[in-house]
Amino acid sequence: MTTVTSTEPDVALEVKGLSVEIRTPSGPVPVVRGVGFTAHSGQTLALLGESGCGKSMTAQAVAGLLDPVAEVTGGEVLLNGRDVLRLGARERRRLAGPGLAVVFQDALTALNPVYPVGSQLAEPFRIHERLSRRAAAEKAVALMERVGIPEPRARAKAYPHQFSGGLRQRLLIAMAVALRPTVLLADEPTTALDVTVQAQIMELLAELRHETRMALVLITHDLAVVAEEADRVAVMYAGSVVESGPTAEVFNAPRHPYTRGLLDSVPAGRPRGSRLNSIEGAPPQPAAVPSGCAFRDRCPLARERCATEAPPPAATGPARMSACHYWKELADA
Repeated sequence: MTTVTSTEPDVALEVKGLSVEIRTPSGPVPVVRGVGFTAHSGQTLALLGESGCGKSMTAQAVAGLLDPVAEVTGGEVLLNGRDVLRLGARERRRLAGPGLAVVFQDALTALNPVYPVGSQLAEPFRIHERLSRRAAAEKAVALMERVGIPEPRARAKAYPHQFSGGLRQRLLIAMAVALRPTVLLADEPTTALDVTVQAQIMELLAELRHETRMALVLITHDLAVVAEEADRVAVMYAGSVVESGPTAEVFNAPRHPYTRGLLDSVPAGRPRGSRLNSIEGAPPQPAAVPSGCAFRDRCPLARERCATEAPPPAATGPARMSACHYWKELADA
């Protein structure tokens, strides 16, 4: 289990040993392997890693939104100390909104194209707070105004396709935070947006996090966004967390060779025309993760031990963890 258990009073979400398998014709394939992390109220935790590392599948498992072919095979997801994996379908639905909310990366497909956006924003208030249609509509307009939608009263009658990509993303965020959730999962919330709009969306999420004291779990592959926005980071590789800790400490002094490789590949600050660094090879397919350390085939520190013995998570400092046999070599380098 790749986690460092926290006993701090402001823990909003704690994931312990979460494992997920996908059913295939050739048998079950593990895609999330003993993932653990902790998200605190009023803070941002980033799940960082390359495409296919399991970060989105982890978020879907936490939110109870796995596809029918996937299933949780182990672990705990503690929301305010309560294991949501042990709850029935009705209790999980009650948590959707006030307890746990999700922002997806593709706003156009996440919004219903046949209903005005105002009615979609009003729905959580009608279901969870049992407001009248008129009262819920007023709260929807106020919410649209809060997230920066111009002329909210008039545009509440518009349909999703009548909004720009950035405004649709703001609408998704408005729906997610309508009931002031304890935890907000944001899965690549700015992927399809231009740089200026990306910055605006991240600024909006930060404002809402400070206002409501919600814990924000940000799923991303963007190192710059993590450096700018996240209080803590959990780096994922091949379905597992290989390093975690305060973002500034992890980025300034990584304790896992994969994290070091990601940071060294950033082109910022390099002379024009110089060769870019990269991590040799490619991540393993979920059905073909090597024995021992999953990163060993790409790792400059790999030795014989790495082929036979999976590195256990080790504390590398206060609230820091690394799953590497030779993390001390990185610390001493």
